[in-house]
Amino acid sequence: MIYDLLIVGGGINGCAIARDAAGRGLSVRLVEQGDLAQGTSSASTKLIHGGLRYLELYQFRLVHEALAERELLLAAAPHIIWPLKFVLPYEKGLRPVWMLRLGLFLYDHLARRKRLEGSHMANLKGDALGAPLRDAYSVGFTYADCWVDDARLVVLNAMDSAERGATISVGARLAHAERRGEHWRAALADGETIQTRALVNAAGPWVSQVIEDALHIASRKHVRLVKGSHLVLRKLYDGPQAYILQNPDGRIVFAIPYEQGFTLIGTTDVAYDGAPGPVAISEEETDYLLASLNHFLRRPATRGDIIWSYAGLRPLYDDGSLKASVVTRDYAFDLDAPEGAAPSLSIFGGKITTARRLAEHALDELARFLPAHGAAWTAGAVFPGGDMGESFSGFLAALKREKPFLGDELALRLARAYGMRVFDIVKDARTLGDLGRDFGCGLSEAEVAYLREKEWARAADDILWRRSKLGLHMSAAQQEALREFIGA
Repeated sequence: MIYDLLIVGGGINGCAIARDAAGRGLSVRLVEQGDLAQGTSSASTKLIHGGLRYLELYQFRLVHEALAERELLLAAAPHIIWPLKFVLPYEKGLRPVWMLRLGLFLYDHLARRKRLEGSHMANLKGDALGAPLRDAYSVGFTYADCWVDDARLVVLNAMDSAERGATISVGARLAHAERRGEHWRAALADGETIQTRALVNAAGPWVSQVIEDALHIASRKHVRLVKGSHLVLRKLYDGPQAYILQNPDGRIVFAIPYEQGFTLIGTTDVAYDGAPGPVAISEEETDYLLASLNHFLRRPATRGDIIWSYAGLRPLYDDGSLKASVVTRDYAFDLDAPEGAAPSLSIFGGKITTARRLAEHALDELARFLPAHGAAWTAGAVFPGGDMGESFSGFLAALKREKPFLGDELALRLARAYGMRVFDIVKDARTLGDLGRDFGCGLSEAEVAYLREKEWARAADDILWRRSKLGLHMSAAQQEALREFIGA
């Protein structure tokens, strides 16, 4: 078989391109060397947002595109994406009030906004929004963005593409590829060969490595790796609001309610010169995040509050900026298409928020090299599980009526993770026992089977840290029991 498109990389960009291409009727193969979303796409701050601070860098096109995508994504995946109110305390000596007002006005109006509330100036004294903050912060602003389960968004893109005919291969590393006239002949590490009319390099932090070591082509563009690290702490404050905290160095740090019992803090921007691969937070980054947080909070957080940390490499397009924090978050393409030869398209940069639009642009770039196919279609399409009707709350209530044995906590977790696809897990079950063994925190044998059969989960960590965040909640013994079960 000759595929129309071979995609290298199972992060958000690769899976979004696979989804769009498969829906247009193209034959698609995606290969990922590890697990879906194992790299950058599961190490984000979990936000669908326009990028308020990018306005300072005059990246108006990027902010406009991201704000427009925010509305589309909220409608397309209401189970894993939902509105989140942010509180921005005013810090004397940093950005003046007029600048904050102007920035938020632009943020409200750069793109059409239907589902999210606009920004407001807020008196934080005596208000629940100001309760976690030190007395020095009496004035601030509020605005809305969206929370997203980042790794699940990647998986939903992959699921949708597979249901439209794409072949998704995890644990499949591209070893090398060579042009043979109008086709690429790609060889995987396990010896399989693939023929394709076009090749997309969406390898994220490995994009330059794939160009040089696997494709053996020259590129005028380069990736710049920036490490971003996060802390997960015991819950620091009550309420559903998040905080955006200004630092004297010009950067901002988010404090976000996380997984019911925790607070997520991030992120850092540290230039990274090593080889792409797993990374971890440093002592300096930990100190930085705690200091940023404690500058604002009434009750200081300590290292003893830290439950977990994670870090990832952002594969940013190298625009020549000297500081890591101001490198563009926009994306860039490098199309290599010699006359009469099969094309390759390498992706540099991008954001979770704009991945759907990036996919449309990528297929526009490749259109002349591919067989006749359908038009762009993803703008109005829901993701798997997102077809739940008017509201998430209404869907959740209906699920609890139909499956009362789940209880409030488990019903909420399953509804948030799977939306309408929850019924592919619970099926005709009438008791928890009908779902098989409980590994802890309601993770049933039926759910594990679904994740392995439908969502490409191969190892316990795929389930504990990417398909879910149950690793934060389950004991070491429960996690080990899951590993033994999957290993067996």
